Amino acid sequence: MSRMEKIRQMLVAEPRDVFLRYALAMELDSAGQLDESLAAYQELMQDKLPHVPSYFRTGQLLVRMGRPDDAKVALAQGIQLAIVQGDAHSAAEMNELLGSLEVIDDVL
Repeated sequence: MSRMEKIRQMLVAEPRDVFLRYALAMELDSAGQLDESLAAYQELMQDKLPHVPSYFRTGQLLVRMGRPDDAKVALAQGIQLAIVQGDAHSAAEMNELLGSLEVIDDVL
């Protein structure tokens, strides 16, 4: 049984488990199922308590999908949320990625 299958099986018993849902999104990404991965991250971002790391992963994924403008929006939202939740580390990571995208825009 693959890791993705195991995660899906565990999600049957715990469908709202944030860690399992995040792990599934990462597995989908690794398997090249980018649209499904993006949808899974976006669901985590819509939770009552939005999942901050999902904003960072969404930004990275959108860049790889050739959607830098959408990535910037997700990262900006994630930075604001991380600050509200007191997650300075995540805010800094997202700010760094956002800054690199803006530098690329300046070069082009």
